[in-house]
Amino acid sequence: MHSYDLLTLGRSSIDLYSANVGSPFVEIEAFNAFVGGCPLNIATGSQRLGLRTAILTGVGDDQVGNFIRHFLKQEGIETQFVPTIEGTRSSAVILGIEPPDKFPLVYYRDNCSDINLTLDHVDKIPFASFRAAAFSGTAFSKDPSRTAMFFALEQARKHQVTCILDIDFRADQWFDARAFGVTLRAALPRFNIVVGTEEEILATFLTDKEQLLIKHQQISAPEIQGDIEEAISEIMRSGVETLVVKRGKEGASIFQWGCEEVKVPGFPVDVLNVLGAGDAFCAGFSYGLLSGWDLYQSVRMGNACGAIIVTREGCANFMPTQEEVLEFVESRGGF
Repeated sequence: MHSYDLLTLGRSSIDLYSANVGSPFVEIEAFNAFVGGCPLNIATGSQRLGLRTAILTGVGDDQVGNFIRHFLKQEGIETQFVPTIEGTRSSAVILGIEPPDKFPLVYYRDNCSDINLTLDHVDKIPFASFRAAAFSGTAFSKDPSRTAMFFALEQARKHQVTCILDIDFRADQWFDARAFGVTLRAALPRFNIVVGTEEEILATFLTDKEQLLIKHQQISAPEIQGDIEEAISEIMRSGVETLVVKRGKEGASIFQWGCEEVKVPGFPVDVLNVLGAGDAFCAGFSYGLLSGWDLYQSVRMGNACGAIIVTREGCANFMPTQEEVLEFVESRGGF
């Protein structure tokens, strides 16, 4: 019997989101304080859906670290693998909200705690106690976290834990945007399942900086030129069993080696804030997968969670419950 369903690994932060929705960034008068970071968002979403989750992340010996840890404990997420790392600072994010298409984002991650996760921190994880582990691409951006993540992958595979990668491309967290692809391509063969947007998949094979364009400092929504079909094929040739391509309001597509693409429709909604949609998707998808659902239903669940979160103000704090999601899906045609 496994002690937990899902382990998430990597970023955590305090998120300061504009309280003046629609205002240009320079005219923001107040911010609301939430928590965030891809792995933290996925852990929260999964926990609220009913999975038993734990997170490996780092926090500083500061009030922001206390803020993050307090939230995790309130949610019932296991925090025994959240070290306080001396000499570092907990991460922070500031976000403007100008729907429908402007969400400027500023990271404060100099010497941040989660990027200082080490081999010793990973060594304390009882991987045999988990059914699945969800990694985020940003955790591979710098050492010592990069090496720690590769070690975690080794340990997870050794204990037959299903390994999921949320590509999580954040260009400004890499010394060179092309380094993202070089690093991720080295990791891909170790993952059972990869989840990403079209832009993130293209970023995995970025060869020229000119292919990348970020407007309005929308770090989480870059424009990337490239051949998406070839990039998808490259990921499948790497040995990944399942690739899920998130396509926004269009839903998502499932790719498996030797099989036709399976398109899974989304749930059209009015967008308030796109940040966190992909993490909510991964939470819903993980819930379906670990509940024994087929891939189509699991992706449909992910689409529903993503659709719900884009109508809300923030990420982790606003993740839906199982009851909310099932009611949402039922009211829109079911699975």
